[in-house]
Amino acid sequence: MTTDTIESCAVTVGKNPPAISPIKLAHVVFRTSRYGELVAWYKTVLNASIAFANETLTFLSYDEEHHRVAVINEPRLEGRTKPIAGLHHIAFTFRSLADLMGTYVRLRDLGIRPVFVINHGPTTSLYYEDPDGNNVELQIDNYDTIEDATAFFYSDAFAENPIGVEFDPEQMLSRFKAGEPEANLKRRPNVGPKGLADIKLR
Repeated sequence: MTTDTIESCAVTVGKNPPAISPIKLAHVVFRTSRYGELVAWYKTVLNASIAFANETLTFLSYDEEHHRVAVINEPRLEGRTKPIAGLHHIAFTFRSLADLMGTYVRLRDLGIRPVFVINHGPTTSLYYEDPDGNNVELQIDNYDTIEDATAFFYSDAFAENPIGVEFDPEQMLSRFKAGEPEANLKRRPNVGPKGLADIKLR
């Protein structure tokens, strides 16, 4: 490291360094006693590739990152028997409604079905449950810009119903195949007030 680099770092950090946000969420890590089953599930659901694997640890990736999901084998762990405090779900975004519906069909035909399907307003979301009972959301953004999605959070519609509106994925698929405009399919209908009790996830 050169003197100029050191001095530059010193100026940047200083005595009262500014708050700096991370540049991205890099990965999530699961520990499980159902090692092979969990690895296979995430590999299938995310269409992921194995970047590294041995009897203890597997790294999975589906994009340019070296790993997005890791699974640790801990055979003595007990499964969850009831909801506990902690992480509620993780979410993965798809590029388009066509990609989301295509993934729904692919997983459905493999016997993997969503446990909760909902249009939140900002997103259209399919929730799945992995072999350990972790909730995994596959979603698309319903708005073209972050500004429009954020504005929805401050709308009267969101104040009345911050949860969303459930829908039948098979009906959505039929409407999509029939050529209904995507904007119509992603528009959340008004069904009145909803609250936390309407979230059908454990």
